[in-house]
Amino acid sequence: MGYHIPATMRAVAISTPGGPDVLTPEHRAVPVPGPGEVLVQVSHAGVNRPDCLQRQGAYPPPPDASDLPGLEISGTVVALGEGADPDLLGQQVCALANGGGYAEYCPVPAGQCLPVPGGLTSAHAAALPETLFTVWHNVFQRGGVRDGEVLLVHGGTSGIGSMALKLAQLFGVEAVTTCGSDEKCAAALGLGAAHAINYRTADFVAEVRALTGGRGADVILDLVAGPYTARNLDCLAEDGRLVTIATQGGFTAEINVGKLMVRRQTLTGSTLRPRSKAFKAALAEDIARNVWPLVADGSLRPLVADVLPLDQAAQAHRRMEAGEVIGKIVLAVGEE
Repeated sequence: MGYHIPATMRAVAISTPGGPDVLTPEHRAVPVPGPGEVLVQVSHAGVNRPDCLQRQGAYPPPPDASDLPGLEISGTVVALGEGADPDLLGQQVCALANGGGYAEYCPVPAGQCLPVPGGLTSAHAAALPETLFTVWHNVFQRGGVRDGEVLLVHGGTSGIGSMALKLAQLFGVEAVTTCGSDEKCAAALGLGAAHAINYRTADFVAEVRALTGGRGADVILDLVAGPYTARNLDCLAEDGRLVTIATQGGFTAEINVGKLMVRRQTLTGSTLRPRSKAFKAALAEDIARNVWPLVADGSLRPLVADVLPLDQAAQAHRRMEAGEVIGKIVLAVGEE
């Protein structure tokens, strides 16, 4: 099976750190897949908050990654790097990319690809990897959430939050979430949350403690940090686990270590992008075993808010940063 691969491709680059308008359409040479990589002709690319941070200059790509934004894609494998499985050629896949997703062609490590099952559109497939890998690792692996426990998710209608709520429901976990409006609270309940708290009109600490009979949440997935850290610990159960994956509220926090010790709480966190290819491949294998059957049978679908053409990437970033999106925006790069 052979594919005609052009010399150049359309892409959206970051011309200089700044606002959405620095996202600039350009033509680039089509990359060549390295050892253990595959080249994907991109159909769709998911838009994520780390893309916005990279655009702002606050989340630089690793030294060996593309400078183009885009951490998740779907499409067709059209070329193989040395050592890549020949059976991947021609497969429809979605993949966690190390960067470069805002382009017509993107090289990714073969171990970070998952097959797109029948019934899953390319747009929805592209909205899965970044949020699914992040939530599975942080909530289920690091946080160790178990069926019957209570999970508090901040920002339940974001891409990360909506994925956490869906997975919680599928795995028998009671999910409580915070949102910034009554409209978003209603949407979160539709996504599988047992309870949704409007943090603008209610104290989420008091609400979580009341909902759990004073015990608190067993696991908290936090994208805010800063002043939220101490408040999270105040509504975390004994032996509870607080997992921080973003710092929208600031990089520093002051906590009462004595209370943490008495309640035997665990404070942890992670960032996915700098992790090794071997780690991400192992994570993909765990997801393939435990979660992908739910994707294959239609039980798990990402919440896609809108699909925009690649040349409207700046508009996608504006909408995400305005906080108006419920779910994820996906960029249409090629043909379905």
